[in-house]
Amino acid sequence: MKLAVWFFMVLVSTALAWAQPAPDDGEWRTAGKDPGLNRFSGLAQITAANASQLKLVSHFPTGLDRGHEAAPIVAENTMFVVGPYPNPVFAFDLTQPGFPLKWKFEPKPNPSAQGVACCDTVNRGGAYADGRLFFNTLDNHTIALDAKSGKELWRTKLGEIKLGESMTMAPMVVKNKVLVGNSGGEFGVRGWITALDTATGRMVWRAYSTGPDKDVLIGPDFKPYYRSDQGKDLGVTTWPGEAWKIGGGTVWGFISYDPELDLIYHGTANPGPWNPEQRRGDNKWTSGLFARRPDTGEAVWFYQTSPHDLHDYDGVNESILVDLDLRGTRRKVLLRPDRNGYMYVIDRVTGQVISATPFVHTTTSSGVDLQTGALKYVPAKDPRMGETVRSICPASPGAKDWQPAAWSPRTKLLYIPHQNLCQDALTYQASYIAGTPYVGADVKMYAGPGGHRGVFAAWDPVNARKVWDIQERFPVWSGALVTAGDVVFYGTMDGWFKALDARSGKLLWQFKTESGIIGQPVTFRAPDGQQYVAVLAGVGGWSGAIVSAGLDPRDATAALGFVGAMRDLPQHTRRGGHLYVFSLQGKP
Repeated sequence: MKLAVWFFMVLVSTALAWAQPAPDDGEWRTAGKDPGLNRFSGLAQITAANASQLKLVSHFPTGLDRGHEAAPIVAENTMFVVGPYPNPVFAFDLTQPGFPLKWKFEPKPNPSAQGVACCDTVNRGGAYADGRLFFNTLDNHTIALDAKSGKELWRTKLGEIKLGESMTMAPMVVKNKVLVGNSGGEFGVRGWITALDTATGRMVWRAYSTGPDKDVLIGPDFKPYYRSDQGKDLGVTTWPGEAWKIGGGTVWGFISYDPELDLIYHGTANPGPWNPEQRRGDNKWTSGLFARRPDTGEAVWFYQTSPHDLHDYDGVNESILVDLDLRGTRRKVLLRPDRNGYMYVIDRVTGQVISATPFVHTTTSSGVDLQTGALKYVPAKDPRMGETVRSICPASPGAKDWQPAAWSPRTKLLYIPHQNLCQDALTYQASYIAGTPYVGADVKMYAGPGGHRGVFAAWDPVNARKVWDIQERFPVWSGALVTAGDVVFYGTMDGWFKALDARSGKLLWQFKTESGIIGQPVTFRAPDGQQYVAVLAGVGGWSGAIVSAGLDPRDATAALGFVGAMRDLPQHTRRGGHLYVFSLQGKP
């Protein structure tokens, strides 16, 4: 009898362990909070019952006017903020009232890098590990700083401005390696992901997104699930001639890691140019998702979400790692709200698509074939040179661009900030000149059905359905944050920072900031034991370039077509970077 009771208690405790999130250390060391990019905090002082009492604790103007997309990083009783170009790093002392500035580091990047930033001179933040802060500069350097003093420890150059390369992503640290990738798909660069030694900055490996298998780090253990991704040197043979050498596939999104499987997951961006008639074939390995070994970069599997990408949907969006009960079986999956309009649930062991459900209005495809993995394009919406194709939905920024979603293990919901945009597109022959735009398309975007341009939605991945949503005037270009207090946070481009009930979507609290919000909110516990929420305001990025770059609203094709959808944004916000920190107690 005692043995039976003991066995029953073990079963109960195991079930509770699955149901409850792990204790939270109160820090926020990487942009995604945890290796699986859940963006979930176990802190629960702020709840749906008291969130309305949130008050401003600290406000710091950064002095920068371009888009602020970074997540503040919190470690060692310090908050670190990486700004857009010229990429200063601010360190704030969390042990002092008001969180005063502790030190500032200025990397002094090459000003020429601004000319090859397709979509504003943004930076998505840093990463902390072992007493060091790692971040990227727009001019293709990865830098390590001593977190206590701000002293530069090493700096490694990884790309070339003259080729159109830049770097905007937040690094990821896995097993003493800093993982980073390049930007520049609109300049005909060749995409790559690189691992650097955290102690020295020495390059450990580099994997390209196009080219022969040896360059892509594809070897005998590469086992993609679908036949279309199987074959030798597909990174060459699925391109015309040597187009793969300037074919894009950059790696500027977030990287996730499963320590049990010892696999990293990263997306690859759009092929170049946008004009698909110049690059016949599937254009491997762009617009898809790789699983790799972090020690060597060796590819384990790949799935191409948008073969022969027709609309700049690319595949760079984050992969959120969760374990789900599906049809009575617990499976290791990744959740991926893709730019092509589908919410993917993918087996992260094999790369098999378990489900793919539209989460926005879609005219460019009619579904995903789960047997072959193929996206079923609608031929009437295929670009044709010299002809304007109308009502392309979603538009080129996709259903959801870089802005990261958040997963709650309590509500079992994924919180997705995204846009509701369509476009008209005219494609033409693009000529490649190193370091200059290589696009071949004029695009004009506009609001999708209903007239609203943004949505914040809660999605049930088990039942493949939307649970609730909030419609916003402008695209929701900020990241999401969800907590154990069942509160979810996000910001709007017209400058409202909002807290919602994570279960119902009810608005609990909002605060008007001095500029539109496209940053990633985080939460942390300071030395005083209190829970705080921090976010960067500072409109810009691709969606807000009309304000941050002062673009002419009469040119609908400016900012690669985004100005057409955002003509009225200057009437609702202004540029300028600001860090805001909130708590229940307010200023001491």
